[in-house]
Amino acid sequence: MDKVKLPQLIKKGAEANLYLAQWHGRKVIMKKRLPKKYRPSKLDEQVRVYRTVHEPQLIHEAKKAGVPTPTIFLVDVKNATIIMEYVEGKQVKLLLSEVSKAERQSFCFKIGELIGRLHEWGIIHGDLTTSNMILNSEGKIFFVDFGLGEKTKELENRGVDLHLMKRALQSTHFRFAEECFKAVIEGYANVMDADSVKSVLDKIMEIERRGRYVAERKDEKA
Repeated sequence: MDKVKLPQLIKKGAEANLYLAQWHGRKVIMKKRLPKKYRPSKLDEQVRVYRTVHEPQLIHEAKKAGVPTPTIFLVDVKNATIIMEYVEGKQVKLLLSEVSKAERQSFCFKIGELIGRLHEWGIIHGDLTTSNMILNSEGKIFFVDFGLGEKTKELENRGVDLHLMKRALQSTHFRFAEECFKAVIEGYANVMDADSVKSVLDKIMEIERRGRYVAERKDEKA
């Protein structure tokens, strides 16, 4: 850690802060999980250590599944800090509104394929938003921030993962959210078998029904 130079805070998150820094002559991202005062100190330490160790493991697993992810350079468990590759490129969040409809659909199809590779490998990203996807100069889409991810092939978790992707598109890219999500599912279906795709789409519908039910109950009580 003594080799980290010029750390510049670029994102203050609920779970961790991200810094752009120099490390051994290269540009890196330093992700530091900060203590949470609302948690008992022993539990807080356990949570931060677990996530600091678990996230690089998921990133490595995702890479083996064929999903571009940042290279991990250092895991400092004691300071709950990860030093990883800085991926040069543009957030897909900023990109989708700037490109043609055909390009947008192509990007979303590719995103769907990458999500399919994760799910086929038993990886749940946990925060599938276009903010956590970066297109580099070679045309590769990198997935970043696996801090809320987990290893499981449970249908519920796959459904929640894709439902979050759908919600993210609706909130950030509402003008073309429907066409984008359709392309995502088409890409997903290019990797996953037909029965798995049908099951996960049914699960997304179920999750949406549960959400509507909760909202209606709240309205009734208001």
